[in-house]
Formats: sequence, structure tokens, C-alpha cells
Amino acid sequence: MTFYSFAKGLVKGVFKIFYKIEVEGIDNIPKEGRAILCANHMSNLDPVILGIVCPRPISFMAKKELFSNKLFAKLFSSLNAFPVDRQGSDILAIRKSLEVLKEEKLLGIFPEGTRITNIDITSAKPGISMIGIKSKSPIIPAFIDSKHKPFTKIKVNFGSPIYLDSYYDKKLRTDDYKDISISILKSIYSLKKD
Repeated sequence: MTFYSFAKGLVKGVFKIFYKIEVEGIDNIPKEGRAILCANHMSNLDPVILGIVCPRPISFMAKKELFSNKLFAKLFSSLNAFPVDRQGSDILAIRKSLEVLKEEKLLGIFPEGTRITNIDITSAKPGISMIGIKSKSPIIPAFIDSKHKPFTKIKVNFGSPIYLDSYYDKKLRTDDYKDISISILKSIYSLKKD
């Protein structure tokens, strides 16, 4: 048993005590092969929620500040997370993302780059679509609907894969990647149930 599996089982047990989790569209996550899981981000609990409901391990791109402490850096690394500098274009994080996908794994990214309180579709980062196109990976949109308070319901809805193959052979600019990422973010928020 890996540390990831152990931690997932432990946290899942704790969450069952404090939350009722409902999941829809789990079959949209491919059982094998590379894919990018993209979700909205309103709480620090979001990667944990996705990690315990997803049937496959997720390698999350996480803010570099979480890795400043050696102990935490080791912990997050053992949970398949890797650092990203959110202030600019982080070439190392992009390379690591492409490595994860080349190994046919599941990459987790929050397109808005940080936690948000108000929806702003234009906040989508161009790197999301760029990674998807460069790696030729499908995007799995996911919407997490929760107040993130104990003893409340958490709903996670996984949407149909988004294929970006029509862009594979095109020469794209940053603005083009930004527009594609915005469309991905729109797909995420379209999964919200009334």
C-alpha cells in the first residue's frame, strides 16, 4: 500500500463523519491513460475532496508556498503534489505537468490558479489549455459544490471529457490559450446544479 492510498483511506473515513459527499459523473474519469482534472477552487479542502472521490491518484499542481517547510514539502510530495509559482510563467511546473501526463497519469489543476470567492470566468490561466494541447490530453471538468462547513453536503460533478485535438497542429498565441482556458472554465461552472 502506498502512502497516497493510506492517506486517502484515512481522510475518507474522517470526511464521512463530518460530511455527506455526493458524486455524479465519476465514469467520465478514464480508468487509465493521461488526463487533466480541472475544477473550481473555493476552499483549501478542494484537492482533498477530489482526492478522496477520484478512483485514481491525482498529481496536483500546488502553490510553491506550501513547500517552503521541509516537512510539509516531503508530505505534499509523497501525495503526488508538486510546486508552482503562481506569480508568473513557471516553466519547471509546466515541464513537471507534461512529465506526469507522459507517464499516463492524472494531473489535477485549478484553472483559476487560486481560491476564489466570486466567479470570474476571465481569471482562467492560459497554461491550462497549453498543457492540455502540448500533452494531447483530455480535460475532465469538475464542479465542487459545498459550503465547506462540517455536517453539510458536498456535491462533486464530473463532466464529459473535453478534447482539444482541433488545436494540436495550430500555432497558438497566449491569447488563444487564454480563450481556450476560459471555455474550459465555463464548462466547469456549467456543471453547477441549481
